[in-house]
Amino acid sequence: MATYHSGEIAVQERAGLAQQAEVSLGGIGESVPAVAKDFLAEQPMIVLGAADRTGRLWATQLTGEAGFLRVPGPRTLLVDALPLPQDPLAEVLTGPSAVRVGMIAIEPATRRRMRINGLARRKGDGLRVDLDQVIANCPKYLQKRDHRRAGPHEGGAAERTVTDGTALSPAQRRAVRAADTFFVATASDRGDADASHRGGNPGFVQVLSPTLLRWPDYVGNAMFLTLGNLQLNASAGLLLPDWETGTTLHLSGTAHTVWDAEQIAEVPGAQRLVEFSVQSVREITAASPLRWTSPGYSRFNPPVG
Repeated sequence: MATYHSGEIAVQERAGLAQQAEVSLGGIGESVPAVAKDFLAEQPMIVLGAADRTGRLWATQLTGEAGFLRVPGPRTLLVDALPLPQDPLAEVLTGPSAVRVGMIAIEPATRRRMRINGLARRKGDGLRVDLDQVIANCPKYLQKRDHRRAGPHEGGAAERTVTDGTALSPAQRRAVRAADTFFVATASDRGDADASHRGGNPGFVQVLSPTLLRWPDYVGNAMFLTLGNLQLNASAGLLLPDWETGTTLHLSGTAHTVWDAEQIAEVPGAQRLVEFSVQSVREITAASPLRWTSPGYSRFNPPVG
């Protein structure tokens, strides 16, 4: 039976949404329903969050042809893909040890998404994930996009470059300010990982400095799985995909929830704010073979002040 951990309960109570959270608890299961199995089989991408060898959290993406995500049993997910060698999670996901992972599959064309968490092990040229959480999510704040595979002259392994740092460059700061979507990986104090989506109109992520970001926490399902993890474990990882070029920007650091009413009131639609301190940056060009159309913004996106 699904339950919330102490961090999630603490945030739910502070937000005054404990009763709504109890209702939302029905959306957390332990197995993949048939309709979700079909949904996963259609996807060309899944986002994954986990800790590296040093314990830092990162978020990344795995891609493949439709069918690369398979559910042979209701509590098992097979992923026929591994991260690029340059990926910040490549070492742990291609090694022999099991890794706690949080995953989210999204279908921007239909604004559908689902989260899947469990224990991943290398299996051949892919991963086997034994599931312990399957979570239904609403489509709010998800921008509509269609995808295609990159053509032969649109970048590939031969043109791939990797840039590491401890702060965002000017170009990276511009990319963050222009983003309408990112993914965030968190974990509980026990190491149980989770990956979630955040979306809004461009500018909803503020760059306060080369090492400090802030974004609004909009109205949601009141589970507070991300903020609940941060209540117990400040480590977090962000993935900001460049939908047009396939470049991925990976950030690892720490995050905390801002409850100050005056600061929150300055940001349209914000119920709370989250501040993220950048500790490590990795940018990989030509990381994804997928190219996506310009977005159709969600009607739920609040305006950006």
